[in-house]
Amino acid sequence: SPAFQLQAGKFKSPVGLEQLQSDPGTSFNERSLATDLVPNRDLGVDLHGELFHGASSYAAGIFNGSQDFAGTTTNLSFQDTKAFVGRIFFQPWKNSDLNALRGLGFGVGGSYGGGHPNTNAATGLTSGYTTDGQQKFFSYSAGVNADGTQWRVSPQAYYYYGPFGLLGEYVISDAQVRKGATSATLQNNAWEISGSWLLTGEDASYAGVTPLHPFDPRNHQWGAWQLVARYANLDVDDNAFTKGFASATTSAASAKAWSVGLNWYLNKNFRANASFSRTIFDSYPGSTSAATSIIARPENILFTRLQLAF
Repeated sequence: SPAFQLQAGKFKSPVGLEQLQSDPGTSFNERSLATDLVPNRDLGVDLHGELFHGASSYAAGIFNGSQDFAGTTTNLSFQDTKAFVGRIFFQPWKNSDLNALRGLGFGVGGSYGGGHPNTNAATGLTSGYTTDGQQKFFSYSAGVNADGTQWRVSPQAYYYYGPFGLLGEYVISDAQVRKGATSATLQNNAWEISGSWLLTGEDASYAGVTPLHPFDPRNHQWGAWQLVARYANLDVDDNAFTKGFASATTSAASAKAWSVGLNWYLNKNFRANASFSRTIFDSYPGSTSAATSIIARPENILFTRLQLAF
């Protein structure tokens, strides 16, 4: 039977698949490059629910209108023109007897916001894109503003079967920008694919991992162990550089990141993560990156984290 909820407040816009993953979060300490192109938390009203006993889910809302992913959000309504955001997702075999297909899901999310005034970056132009290690590798030059329509679309899918998990998504972020008398429509894109394998035999799922034998040394139980791997790529529109909206000496035209990790789930509410990520940057052809710029060399970073889900 249909089920729905109506909510108002600050929460994640339903565009990116990885960003919406349920607690205890994604399989890595930080989300991939693909989430640089989708909104973070935003103010709005959201209607979401499920159909056909969970075989289909939907979300649609009207939001304040957020820039591409940013670490901070605002509680202020900074413009009259809002963003329309939605997502539809299907799990056709979720309730069937076909075990090999129960864990297959696919869908698409997107957003549309029009009429951004030519003012500052808070109206919709990202303050910059960051790496897995949270270093900024691309930003627009001073004086570049959002100036018109911005839309995003993100096809997405996952597949879980036994201890195996696979998740992938592709994101396009299209925005009109202006610097002085020069204007353009820039289309940046990113994608990621991640895989996982539970060494201790638990069933993988989008909602997280529940150990078959929660950590209890007295009974020789050690929780669940999971291997993970991921590759991600983000490309900035060439027109950002050729038309003077960004500088090739300080920003990269693309970033490519691969990551591997090991997760230890002591129980369904507590886990320890360890992962390594390497990101390689491409500067715009014909330019030389400054020796002090982070894009002059690959980024290598080792993460560890203890995480409590509640």
